[in-house]
Amino acid sequence: MLCFQGISVDYGTGGDTVHALADASLCVERGTVLALIGASGTGKSTLLRVGAGLLRPAAGTVTSNGAPIDARSMRIGFLPQNYGLLAWKTVRENILLGVQIKGEWRAERRSAFTELAADLGLTDLLERYPHELSGGQQQRVGLARVFLLAPDLLLMDEPFSALDTITRESMQEVFLSLWKKHAVTTVLVTHYVEEALTLAGRIAVMGGRPGHVIELIDNPFAGDPAYRFSPEFFAMGQELRAKIAGGGV
Repeated sequence: MLCFQGISVDYGTGGDTVHALADASLCVERGTVLALIGASGTGKSTLLRVGAGLLRPAAGTVTSNGAPIDARSMRIGFLPQNYGLLAWKTVRENILLGVQIKGEWRAERRSAFTELAADLGLTDLLERYPHELSGGQQQRVGLARVFLLAPDLLLMDEPFSALDTITRESMQEVFLSLWKKHAVTTVLVTHYVEEALTLAGRIAVMGGRPGHVIELIDNPFAGDPAYRFSPEFFAMGQELRAKIAGGGV
């Protein structure tokens, strides 16, 4: 579905240049979740923004199904860390924003809107504004907006990091229930090892400065939060931490 080949990204010019990524490569299979994990400064969010078409790499290519990725012809859902909600719009208006920008708010979308609002517990909150919501509720609005868009590709940049532990785990389960229903190809940036193990079928460990992908790992625990309490889950978490710590940072 999505392939990064030899991606390099620089910030600044001349003596102030910062090399954020160098020769980063990976592919994401259709209908899967891939997590990008690694220490701060290894280029995880930068790589995600390249995939969204928000940053142009200094070198390398990004392709979807073998063709250069084009955000104008694809539906790309992007969920940033701060949820991206507009303070002056109601919950309903925030949810509809993506489909309205794409010119796709039509009658057949109304049932999808109603279903998503119900699935995410937002039906009674549609006329509220973001400042009247808890962090978890704001996150649900962000999820409703990107899933209503029916994206070909969903990119999530540390979407649950601002939440407390209990709310974060609850939102991970909310995301999984939506993802199992819609099977959207997803790339997730996270700092939390347990989050990567709970949500992602493959985990890309990033390291080095400039950053690059140092290892791709298949994850047998994805999609079932019950594994969180198993010795095998804990052991793999420790293994991942060791890889991150030894990732050339």
